[in-house]
Amino acid sequence: MIDFHLNGVGKEQDSQHQKELSLLNDRLKLAKGLNPIIEKLKCFQVAIPSWALGTGGTRFGRFPGGGEPSTIVQKIEDVALLHRLNKSSGAISLHFPWDKVENMQELTEIATSHGISFDAVNSNTFQDQIDQPYSYKYGSLCHTDKEVRKLAIDHNKEVIALGDRLGSKALTVWLSDGSIFPGQQDFKSALSRTLDSLNEIYEKLPEDWTLLLEYKPFEPNFYSMVIPDWGTSFMLVSELGEKAKTLVDLGHHLPNTNIEQIVSTLLFGNKLGGFHFNDSKYGDDDLTVGSLKPYQMFLIFCELVKGMNEDPKLDLAWMIDASHNLKDPLEDLIQSVEAINIAYAQALIVDYESLAFYQNQNDATKCQEILQEAFRTDVRPIVREARLQQDGAFDPLRSFRELKVRESLIASRGTHSKATGL
Repeated sequence: MIDFHLNGVGKEQDSQHQKELSLLNDRLKLAKGLNPIIEKLKCFQVAIPSWALGTGGTRFGRFPGGGEPSTIVQKIEDVALLHRLNKSSGAISLHFPWDKVENMQELTEIATSHGISFDAVNSNTFQDQIDQPYSYKYGSLCHTDKEVRKLAIDHNKEVIALGDRLGSKALTVWLSDGSIFPGQQDFKSALSRTLDSLNEIYEKLPEDWTLLLEYKPFEPNFYSMVIPDWGTSFMLVSELGEKAKTLVDLGHHLPNTNIEQIVSTLLFGNKLGGFHFNDSKYGDDDLTVGSLKPYQMFLIFCELVKGMNEDPKLDLAWMIDASHNLKDPLEDLIQSVEAINIAYAQALIVDYESLAFYQNQNDATKCQEILQEAFRTDVRPIVREARLQQDGAFDPLRSFRELKVRESLIASRGTHSKATGL
């Protein structure tokens, strides 16, 4: 792993930062000042998925930029680099079988040495692996063939066992199951078989684990998906039991969907399990968080903050799920984590007491003013202060470039090193 020191990078602006922080404190006039917000930001961690550390692509092509992590150990090292800069990326989410190694204990020790923990583990039944006895071409947990379903069920059970050895506490299940053509699949039968399969997986879940069930309206199947929306996921996890929750991927919605209302509804039903952060314009674009819809991100976090205020024990899984087709993957992740922290900080400064008052008065104008006042506030000094108090970088992206981190990775790994996975 490359080593670098942050001493002095960006520090010439420190006096300006302190001035901005003081002005912000005076402007907001929060009863307890900025410290409670800073402390919440310091505790907030967003997991990095192992597959997001390499260059992404489309079905038409992929253009790697060099220095990519070709092993799971190198992926852990890259997450440690990110965490060293932003202090908000202290966990990695593994995907099996992509990230499977013989010595899982050694992998755990390597992660611990870098101060990195393991977030939810992810199963893969959307690809056929080498020497796989049955194909997932026509589905996995929903398949008409019992042997194919058993193969997919056993794989998920194996992922739980691997995650348990790593110290993970959650299994994420995303199914590509569905149909391309009308009449190809009986909807009710496919859903029934899926629920039966999930029940078998759920029975193997350790007591302190959570099963996170994703949904997606289309892709790779374009006529129907077995779990196309939050309602279907909610219905399935409700049938499974208390340890099953719905996972919201921001890109897994049709355009103009009111995601913040979905979040609120899932919180109301005590079935919100976590988030996969990204941004999109058309579908599951997997773009940099906040690059297109920062106000939507803010509104989502407003619902989350209200939920966390109502239930301080609420424990959600946070992860970035993005593809970096053009940008340096690490730079893109730095930008995404920053955007998430900004949205969270903006949501934390909303005057929810006043908002509730004017909501009860049906004063839509004043409600809008309260929300947009927080959204238009530049909270970057608060985010920066939370990072600096943990010895992170003054400006993570600037440090990444000035310290020539990518150049060092290329020198170490070569120009043709490619990340495994998608």
